[in-house]
Order: sequence, then C-alpha cells, then structure tokens
Amino acid sequence: MAKSKFDRNIPFNDLPLLPPSSEIDNDIDILKKLVSASRALASVNINVMRFPNPYMLVNTIALQEARSSTEIENIFTTEDELYKAVSDTKSEEKADLAAKEVLRYREALWAGYHSMIETKTLNLQSVLSIFRQIKNTSSGIRPPQANVVIRRGQSELRPGEVIYTPPRGKEIVVQLMDNLISYLNDDINYPTDPLIKMCVAHYQFEAIHPFQDGNGRTGRILNLIYLVQTGLLNQPVLYLSKYIIINKTDYYYNLAAVTQLGSWKKWIMFILDAVENTSALTNNLINDILEQMDSTLTYGKSRIKWYTKEVNEAIFSQPYIKPKIIGKVLDRSSRTTQSKLMEDLVTEKILTPKKDGSEVYYLNDDLIRILAG
Repeated sequence: MAKSKFDRNIPFNDLPLLPPSSEIDNDIDILKKLVSASRALASVNINVMRFPNPYMLVNTIALQEARSSTEIENIFTTEDELYKAVSDTKSEEKADLAAKEVLRYREALWAGYHSMIETKTLNLQSVLSIFRQIKNTSSGIRPPQANVVIRRGQSELRPGEVIYTPPRGKEIVVQLMDNLISYLNDDINYPTDPLIKMCVAHYQFEAIHPFQDGNGRTGRILNLIYLVQTGLLNQPVLYLSKYIIINKTDYYYNLAAVTQLGSWKKWIMFILDAVENTSALTNNLINDILEQMDSTLTYGKSRIKWYTKEVNEAIFSQPYIKPKIIGKVLDRSSRTTQSKLMEDLVTEKILTPKKDGSEVYYLNDDLIRILAG
C-alpha cells in the first residue's frame, strides 16, 4: 500500500477516504483471525441471552466497560464511588465528577443501543447524540478555528509533544464522516465483513477526530452499536476497553502505523485479537455471575422464607443495593419492613452493610469480587 502524505504538525486533510485497499479482504492471516474472532464473538452473543433480565447487564458488565473506557482518557473513579452512584438517583447526584463521566458513558451506550433498535442504522445524528450525552453538551462537529492536536501524555517520553493533527475544516470533517457512515451502512458498494469494517471504521473515526473532546469514548461506543446493527451482538456488551488499557502502547502504535505508513494489516489483526480475547473475558464474567447467582439463590431460599428468584436477580442487578430495590420486588413499601428484609440478608451474609454518613448501602460482595477480577 502506498504511504500517505503525513506531517504530524499539519492537519491531516489528506486522510484517505474509505474503503482501504481491497488487499485486506483477501489477506490469509486476516481471514484466519477473522474466523476465530467471529466464533468468539458469537459465543458471547449466545451467552448474554442466558441473563434472565437484560437490564442486569447495565450495572454489571456494561458499567465495567464504561469505567474502563473512561480510564483510557485518564479519568479515574473508585469502585466505591461508582457503585454508590449507580445505587439510586440521590447518590448519583452527589457523585464526584469522574463517576458522573462514567455514568454518562453508560447512558450514552444504552441510548445509542435503543436508538439503533428503532432506526436500524447509524447516521451522523446518532453519532452526535452519543457524543453529546457523553460530554453533556449541545455542541457538534468541532469548528474550523479550533486548533485541536493530539499530544503525548505527561507520563510518556517527550510529554506534550504533538503526535497527530486531525483534519481541519468543518466541510472536510463532515465529508469524511459521511464517507465513514456510508462505508458502514452500504454493504453493496462496500461488501467487506462487518467485523473487519468495525476495525477499519474505528481507526477512521479516531483519525477524523470530529469533536473537540470525547472522541475516544464516542468511537468505542460506536464499535458496540455497529456490532448490534450488523447482528453480531444482541446487546452492546463486550469488554473491549479493558483490553485496550492492558495493551495501550500497542493500540496507539498501531493507530499511528495506519496514519503514517498505511499499515492496515497490523491494525486489523490487533483489533480482531482484541475482539477474540475480550470475548473470552466477557464470557468468563457472564459465567461467573450466573454461577454465583445460582449458588446464592439455592442458599438464600434455604435460609430465608421470603427469598425468591426475583429477589436474587435484584441483588445481582448492581453491586450496591438500597432497601427500596428489595422492597419494590416484594411490594413492601414500608421503610421498617424494608429494613427488616435487609437485616435478614445481612444475617445470612448475602449482603454486607456499609455506612456512609447518613446513608447505608448493602454490598453484594460476591458480585463485586467477580467484577473486580
């Protein structure tokens, strides 16, 4: 493949349109990796359907993806702060800024998912909607006067050095985004396997860098939404961001190699490997959660007369539980009754109380252990 003209200090307005060279569709190494990655992803799709209630995914696996994706942007929050925030609206309002960033990512992911279910397609408006929810903003495509550049992080060699300047000029950015969206949606003119398309599109979105901030998180959500659009996933659940964190140096190296050398093969192999490894990680999480749910249900029913399958599901719907969650399942609105129910769960060591000022949270230690693994 011919080398692209590139100068990291000049806006990359010569970013090539998609598709890349047809060589990637016929490369034997890519095709072999595509088979194994596709099989791994299919196994996740089957496994996810074992959850009795898809909402359980929101505050478990999807929440971990949201946290990891936000950490890639050097925004960190503790598990304690995050789990408190998702326990109820009152706690969310008091959460620190980092936890709120994670929650906005989670909401943007699921809003994008529900939009996809309704529209069956990705368009510029849906991309803008995801970005705006992540950043809690009404802004859109970055204006042409915004001198956005990508610099090395403070922990890297030569911190602050410019490593990439994305295309500049609103018309250019919109043209590139229109091309990207056409590439994803048009399977007649671009009949590439959807998993390879996701790999290609992820690079292209990061290279376009259409917004002033939040591009990384928006791009990672688009990966999952596109997998839903193409039927490769029924739910937007794949723990890709943790793999990127572990392999962050390789991730950015391979991104840069496409920009500077047109080296698509290594990038596509890296992302397909990420999908395969992440699928195994996600399957392990699902299996561990479901096995623990079965164990806790058997134990709970043997020790507490009112313990039911529905109560068990509620306890595994999120790591920190407030009494009203159990009260709602059992239709017990009295705070006194709810407190007694929680006492029973604490006595049998199904939940552990944790006091935070005037608030008391009840922790599912088994679920927390699994998610932390």
